[in-house]
Amino acid sequence: MKKLLTLLLATLCLFALVACGTSEDESQTTGDNNASEGTEEDNETADQETVELVIGATSVPHAEVLEKAKPLLEEQNINIEIEVYQDYVFPNDDLESGTLDANYFQHIPYLESQKEEKGFDFVNIGGIHIEPMGIYSKNITSLDDIEEGTAVIMSNSVADHGRVLSLLEREDLLTLDDSVEAVDATVQDVAENPLNLEFVTDVDAGFLPEFYDREEDSLIAINTNYAIEADLVPTEDALILEGAESPYVNVIAARAEDEDNEALHKLVEILRSEEIQTFIEEEYQGAVVPVSE
Repeated sequence: MKKLLTLLLATLCLFALVACGTSEDESQTTGDNNASEGTEEDNETADQETVELVIGATSVPHAEVLEKAKPLLEEQNINIEIEVYQDYVFPNDDLESGTLDANYFQHIPYLESQKEEKGFDFVNIGGIHIEPMGIYSKNITSLDDIEEGTAVIMSNSVADHGRVLSLLEREDLLTLDDSVEAVDATVQDVAENPLNLEFVTDVDAGFLPEFYDREEDSLIAINTNYAIEADLVPTEDALILEGAESPYVNVIAARAEDEDNEALHKLVEILRSEEIQTFIEEEYQGAVVPVSE
């Protein structure tokens, strides 16, 4: 009887050990499964990590357009930091140095001239809008009022000179040499100048609105972004205004190494979206014209 009891107790202990082992194994298996699920969740989160971009832009309209696009970009897991500039020099210098991931302030001829002049290895990621160039005057209210010897003041950006001269040629105020493409023209390419217009080409673009206020009897060619900042309405205040067919498309520029950067291409896609194009049309009333290609 005593042996039988001992055998029974031994059997019960064996069953207990097996049960404990099973419980521990299940616990271990559950823990392993949880760890595996956690890894998958972490991988999914990693796949959706937000991309951070630093974009250089002049304040109007470029920075304003980027601000409007921010929420749409965030939906695509792209956050942008906007560095605002008041000139046309530092945005390219900072892009070259790596301070910026891209910039949005310059038109194609200016970009190409900067690449040639300074050796920048930049690419055009995509065009966003056109800012029709305007020629303004405080006192001259009609083309018929332009007197002989009137000064034409333009920026020191040679890439804009052909643009301004083309506008004057369009209004029969001068004639350019036929051998030169309008986009490449300089004052040296003026073949006929019946009014003996005097060309001033050494003014920083940001100071042109000041010349508009100061040189009241002159013609001032002001880039649209600076005209808007000076509370000028290009479609109302410009004596001569470039049309929407202008080749001077403002683009997103980046270093050549980032030509295939998905986030930058997504930025261009958002800036060309119907929502942003509608914003540009309504906000700037023709002073800024969106492009879709």
